[in-house]
Amino acid sequence: MRISAATAAAVLGGALALGLISVPAAQATPAGPSECATDAFGIAGKYGEFVLGDDVHSPDAEGAVAVGGNADFRGGFSVANELTAAEVAALPGQASLVVRGDLVNGSSVTAVMKGNAVVGGKVSDRAVELYSGSFRKDAGLIDFDAEFAKLRGYSSALAKEPATSGTQVTADGRRLTLTGDNTTRNVFHVTAGQLEGAKEIFLKVPAGATSLVNVSGANYDMAKAGTTGFFLSGGQDYVLDDKLQSASDGKVRARLLWNFPEARTITKNSLAAWPGSVLAPGAHLELGTAAPVNGSVWVASLHGSGGAETHHFPFSGCLPETGETPEPSKTPDATPPVDSTPSASETPSSPSATPSGSASPSDSASQPAESGGPTPSQSSTAPGTGDGDLASTGSSGTLPLIAGTAVVLAAGAGLVVASRRRSKRA
Repeated sequence: MRISAATAAAVLGGALALGLISVPAAQATPAGPSECATDAFGIAGKYGEFVLGDDVHSPDAEGAVAVGGNADFRGGFSVANELTAAEVAALPGQASLVVRGDLVNGSSVTAVMKGNAVVGGKVSDRAVELYSGSFRKDAGLIDFDAEFAKLRGYSSALAKEPATSGTQVTADGRRLTLTGDNTTRNVFHVTAGQLEGAKEIFLKVPAGATSLVNVSGANYDMAKAGTTGFFLSGGQDYVLDDKLQSASDGKVRARLLWNFPEARTITKNSLAAWPGSVLAPGAHLELGTAAPVNGSVWVASLHGSGGAETHHFPFSGCLPETGETPEPSKTPDATPPVDSTPSASETPSSPSATPSGSASPSDSASQPAESGGPTPSQSSTAPGTGDGDLASTGSSGTLPLIAGTAVVLAAGAGLVVASRRRSKRA
């Protein structure tokens, strides 16, 4: 079949046009890191209660508990009843209860339902009742000071995230409504005063979307408004959150984070269950005696009793890769040999003997741990990509196209020459 010079030129022109169209398309969709931080909270994210200073609490925490100061469980306490085997295995030393300081029980017992117990300070001989794990003395299993430095930096970085386009914060009398329509992540900014003025708080986002609520202000007291309920919606009707009921089968609650980067005290003395996890690394959390937190808490110190429990609903949202995030925790390959029971010769001391860097129960509300800390530097280069990484610029698709275009040009030129030779023979 003969191909005219005009036809060859048309083929060549079409190939060039295709190449010119394809190059910008490759540049518009560069390869890059995931939009979600992985293991954003490091070791802290594996614990339902992660406390820098003292933890004075009863009657239970459904998840794992780690205390950097003293644990005062004299009202009786149980830990980790709702953990799965995989969640226990992921804990440092498979320890669902970690106390860097003293474990004070009085005549009560701390029941560790799943996993091991690790205590660094003094503990009575029958203070810990183990159901499936073992006990050992170790004050250095978790570096609480280093972990909280990371949490403070990450909390500050999250607070700088701009509000997501389309989000709304609406106050209507004693009702505060937060609405977002982004299917991945919705970032809200509110003040502690706005929350304190709300008797009812409503949150509506697409089911499965993450909600980051950045709360500014040094103090938040839920009791000021007498908040009676948190109502969540994943696009359907609002549902009053409780342990046994939650919007979209818990998908909204599991991806809800309340971030308090400036807080010194947070008071939840309310009959309302508080859905979502609470990040307040510089604050004392007063849980009161009423309803629970349906999520994890990462705070400087904690006090609560009665119905003020922490329920095991781990945070699973999509947070931004912002600043310097904590490194993934390293779980020991094997748990070292441990003693099955604490030493009978050791008597618990007063909680006043608090390890360095923690607050005692008596002053934790007025003098919580420092809320400041190193703010992570903001990098313009995405984590895991270097200056010469073509995937970060979109150039990775350009080079193959240029090479392909060169091949097309050579083939086109050959067609033209062959066509002219055939024309002369004819």
